Amino acid sequence: MRGLILALALVPLPAWSEFFTLKGHGGPIMGIATAPDGRIATASFDNSVGLWSERSPEWLEGHEAAVNSVAFNGRAIYSAGDDFTLRRWPGGEVVGQHKGKIVGLAASKTHVATASWDGTIGIWPEDGSTPQLLTVGSGVNAVTFSPDGSELYSAGMDGSLRVWNVNSGQETLRLVEHGFGINELVLNVQDNWIAYGAVDGVTRVRDLITGEERDFTLDRRPILALALSPDRSMLAVGDGEGYIMIIDTAEWRIAQDFRATLRGPVWALAFSADGQNIHAGGIDEAMYSWPVSALGDHTQMAGAEPSFLQDPDQMSNGERQFARKCSICHSLTPDGQRRAGPTLHGVFGRKAGTLPGYFYSDTLQDSDIIWNDNTINALFDEGPDHYIPGSKMPMQRITQAKDRDDLIAFLRGATAPETTTGGDQ
Repeated sequence: MRGLILALALVPLPAWSEFFTLKGHGGPIMGIATAPDGRIATASFDNSVGLWSERSPEWLEGHEAAVNSVAFNGRAIYSAGDDFTLRRWPGGEVVGQHKGKIVGLAASKTHVATASWDGTIGIWPEDGSTPQLLTVGSGVNAVTFSPDGSELYSAGMDGSLRVWNVNSGQETLRLVEHGFGINELVLNVQDNWIAYGAVDGVTRVRDLITGEERDFTLDRRPILALALSPDRSMLAVGDGEGYIMIIDTAEWRIAQDFRATLRGPVWALAFSADGQNIHAGGIDEAMYSWPVSALGDHTQMAGAEPSFLQDPDQMSNGERQFARKCSICHSLTPDGQRRAGPTLHGVFGRKAGTLPGYFYSDTLQDSDIIWNDNTINALFDEGPDHYIPGSKMPMQRITQAKDRDDLIAFLRGATAPETTTGGDQ
């Protein structure tokens, strides 16, 4: 496991009532958590968690794929992601594992819960005693505990919102049967309501006593993030079209509706510890934070579009293949930047799994592959899952031989050690 290193760009943390960004990740921000003492944790597609305190972050590294969710629990931090594991920091030990990616986390004083696309919910005791796996039968997207930790609420791909008894592991109530998958939920037992956001763009708040629902659905889909302010006065909603909507929960009205991204979705939301700022993550490689009182007065996320979103007509075919298949995980520069995969600078002639400083899968570390025209062609012809089973590289192929040839030609020019032109390899 790589040690903790300083950020690529160190950003001082200003007062929460100011606009600021946290830069240093090398991939989209998938999850955000805040602690009462002001610390922020960011989970990223670059396989890492950033722990931001004062002027510099610590990089918590050990996951072998994208990190989707992160949560504070006292001084401990939990993270989970596409490598199917739940990890505890500091240290990064694996405390739980599913058979599919984990997309949601929740923590109580005594347990941590995981929502997995393998159709189960994991309940992992803080004291290390025997965990429970609750079978739902279809993918689970989100979980949250009741304030006393005795109940767990879950939302899933089948459109159900369920309540579970933590001690017995039994489902006790089916609150909602929605026609589309529910992605996110926020529980507010103190004020007797629960909010949920769904694939079809539905945003609703259900009264836990009467069952009546308030509907804040707009013509945008899907809903990808929900967050409740510390004083419970604001509910933030992030969607696939890049908007953040703020609902005033005292008057039950839409207080603000802000286009947060230039392009792409809002993946993650969290309020600052004092409730003055809303933090957000998307396809940009930075976390953005706006004062809630002035959302529209500051810049949007992603001032420059990532290469995978740039106009394909402005690129050669080889560069276009790189942008579509490789750029989100790999850079071409000698410094490597922070990415889910190692830099491809100097990749031709390099033995797979040998670039210093990158946390490789065992498969790549033990491989005899030398990267050249033939092996790169085979990688994309067969797909990583067949060519190097067990690699962290995502499953993808380039089916046309000309596209593979053009990609290889582009990489030869762009990754040569004497140039500085701008997976798991």
